[in-house]
Amino acid sequence: MTIPIHHSSVEKCVDHIIETIGKDIRIGLPLGLGKPPELINELYRRAKADQTLKLTIATALSLEVPDPGKGLQKRFLGPFLQRVFGNYPGLDYTRELRAGTVPDNIEIHEFFFKSGSMLGVDQAQQNYISTNYTHSVRDLLALGVNVVAQMLSHRIVDGKDQFSMSCNPETTRDLLPELMKRKQAGEPVLLIGQVNENLPFMVNDAIIEEDMFDVVVNNKEYYSDLFAPPNMPVSTVDHMIGLHASALIADGGTLQIGIGSLGDAIVYGCELRQQQNEAYNAVLKDMNVMHKFGDIINQVGGTDTFEKGLYGNSEMFVDGFYFLIKSNILRRKVYDNEAIQRLLNDGIISESVSINTLDALIDCGAIQPVLTDSDVRLLQHFGVLKAELTLENGTLHINGTTCSADTRQSRQAIAEHCLRSTLKQGRIMHGGFFLGPRAFYDGLKNLGEDTLSAINMTNISYVNQLYGDENLKRLQRTKARFINTVFLAHGLGAATSDGLENGKVVSGVGGQYNFVAQAHELDDARSILMLKSTREKDGHTQSNIVWNYGHITIPRHLRDIYVTEYGIADVRGKCDKDVVAAMLNIADSRFQPELMAKAKQAGKLPKGYQIPEQFRNNTPEALEAALTPYRAKGMFPAFPCGTDFTTEELVVARCLKSMKAKTESKSTLIKAMIRALQNPTAPAQFTPYLERVQLDQPTSMEDKIARVLMMDELKTVLS
Repeated sequence: MTIPIHHSSVEKCVDHIIETIGKDIRIGLPLGLGKPPELINELYRRAKADQTLKLTIATALSLEVPDPGKGLQKRFLGPFLQRVFGNYPGLDYTRELRAGTVPDNIEIHEFFFKSGSMLGVDQAQQNYISTNYTHSVRDLLALGVNVVAQMLSHRIVDGKDQFSMSCNPETTRDLLPELMKRKQAGEPVLLIGQVNENLPFMVNDAIIEEDMFDVVVNNKEYYSDLFAPPNMPVSTVDHMIGLHASALIADGGTLQIGIGSLGDAIVYGCELRQQQNEAYNAVLKDMNVMHKFGDIINQVGGTDTFEKGLYGNSEMFVDGFYFLIKSNILRRKVYDNEAIQRLLNDGIISESVSINTLDALIDCGAIQPVLTDSDVRLLQHFGVLKAELTLENGTLHINGTTCSADTRQSRQAIAEHCLRSTLKQGRIMHGGFFLGPRAFYDGLKNLGEDTLSAINMTNISYVNQLYGDENLKRLQRTKARFINTVFLAHGLGAATSDGLENGKVVSGVGGQYNFVAQAHELDDARSILMLKSTREKDGHTQSNIVWNYGHITIPRHLRDIYVTEYGIADVRGKCDKDVVAAMLNIADSRFQPELMAKAKQAGKLPKGYQIPEQFRNNTPEALEAALTPYRAKGMFPAFPCGTDFTTEELVVARCLKSMKAKTESKSTLIKAMIRALQNPTAPAQFTPYLERVQLDQPTSMEDKIARVLMMDELKTVLS
C-alpha cells in the first residue's frame, strides 16, 4: 500500500511533478468536467515561464465559459453567465489557444471539441487526434503520457477518507492498469487527484482507493464552481424530432442519448408517452405520424407506456437520464452476472427472491446444490441470501438457526430463514462521464441511497463497446436504441457529424461510431441518427440531407434509422433506390426536387419516380401550425428539463432575438430613431425588462433606439 503525498497548494504539486517526471511532462486529462482547472493552470503557467519545460496536454472537450459578446448581448448574457458559472476558473490553455499565444514548448492534443468551437483555431485543428472514444486510452498511451490528473469528490465515512472519480471515471479506469505496469517497470509516472467537494459523490466503480494516487491536492480554495452549461431552448423542430424518436424506443429496452436540445426533446417525448399516454397517441394520430410511419414504429418501438421501464447505457450520463429516473421510466435493472441476467431475461426468475431463485441458479449451474463459500458470497452480494448468514463446515448459521448447506435437505429452512426479499446490485444506468446544468449536479447530490447505488459511472470500454464481457453486455443491452445526432445525412445513407469536407474538425467522432456499430452487432438493437432537415447559413436556408459530401463519419453500410422533424427513414438493409426514397420522404420539401433530380441523374431512382403526396408538405409552416394547438395546452414547452434563465430573462431573450432580425433593416432603424427622439414613456410593466439590459434610462442615441425597439417587442410578448 502506497500512502499518497498530500499537498494543499497546486504550486507545490507542480514542483513535485517536475522533480519526479523531469522536463518532458505529458499529462492526460479526463474529457469535460473532470479536469482540475487550478492544477492545470498552474502547470501551464510554469511551462510558459520556463521554455526548457516541454508540456504535452492530451484530453478532450476542454470547457469554456461562453463569450458574452458586445452591446446589449453582453448586458444580457454577462450577469447570466456570472450567475450560472460562478467562480469556475476556466482553462488558461484554451484561452491562449484561441488567442494564438500558446508557446512552442507546449502542445495540446484533443480528440473532441465542443461543436464548432475550434473551427477557426489552426493550432487546435493541427493537433487534433481523430479517434474513437474507446481507442482514446490506447492513443494517450502512445503519446507517452506520464502524468494523469483527475478531479475528485471526497467524503468521510466512519472516520475514513473516501474518494470518487465522480463525473469522469471513463478513461482513468482504463488507463490505470497500463500506468501501473509502467510504474512497476521503473518509469516515472504520477497519478494526481485534486479534490473538489462540489462534485457529486458517485459510488460503485467511481470510488477509487486513496493509495491509487501518488499525490492528492485538497484545499477548500480550489472547491470552485463546477462548469454547468445551461439547457438550451427546445424548438418546434427539436420537439418533432424527439417525438418521432420517442416512438422508436422499445419498452424493456436500453437507451443511449446525448446532450443538447434534441436529447431534451426525446426525454419530453418519453415523459409524454408515459404520463399522458392518451394525449401522446392523439398527437401522433393528429400529425399523421402513425399513418406515415406506423409500420416502423410498431416494429421497432411502440406508443404504450413503459411498463417494464428502460435501462440506460450511455457514454454521457446527461441530465435527461436524471429526469427519466425521476419520472420512473429509467428503472429496468441489469446485473453484473450472466446467470442472473439470463434468468431475468428469460422470465425464469424475477427481482423478488424466493426459493425458486435458488433452484434456478442451481439448475443453470451458477451455484452448487451444496453451497460453497464462493456460492454464499455470490448469493449475498446479489441479495439472494441475507448478509448475516455464515457457512461453517457445511452448515449455514443465521440468528441462532442452523441448517445444512445441502439445499436438497434444507430447502424449507433456507426458504424460511435465509433468503432476502429482493435482489441487490441492480443498475439502471451505466455511464462514462457526466456534464450538465447546476440543477443536475444538485439532483445527483440529493439522490436517495438506493437510486444512487443503481447508477454506475464506469470505464468507457465497458459502456461503448461489446468486446470484453461481451456475453454479459449482450444480455444487459436488450432492445437497445442508440440515439445520436449528425449534422448531415447523405442520400444513400451515410452521415457526417464530426468534420467538414475541407478537413476542418467540428467536434469529433467521440463514441458515435462505437454505438452505431454496436447497434448492428446486437441482435435486436437499432441505431437512430437524428438531424434537423435544414440549417441557416449566410442568410440562406440549406438542406441537411444532401446527395453527397466530401467527408463522412458513419459509412453507408452502417445505415439504419434516420429521424428528422418530418419523420422516420428506416434504411437498414434496403437497396439504394429504397434508401433514397426514404430519405426524400423526411427531407424539407423545398429541397426534395433537387435531391430527387440528382438521384435520378446518378441512376439511383427510376426516371419516372415521384415522391408520394403525403410527404410533399414537409414545411416549417406546416409543423408550426400542427403544434400550435398543443402549445396552447401547455404541451411541448421550450425548457422541458428546466432552465437557469429567470422568467424575466426569457422575455428579454425573446425580445433581443426579434430585435436583432429587425435591426438589419435600415428603414426600421430610421423609424426607431425618429421615435427615440420623441422620448416615449415606457409603461411601468416594462421597467424590469428594460432595467435588465440597462435601457431604463438610456443616454446614448444607440441605447434610445434600442429602448424603442424593445418596447415594441415587449408590447407583443407581454400582450
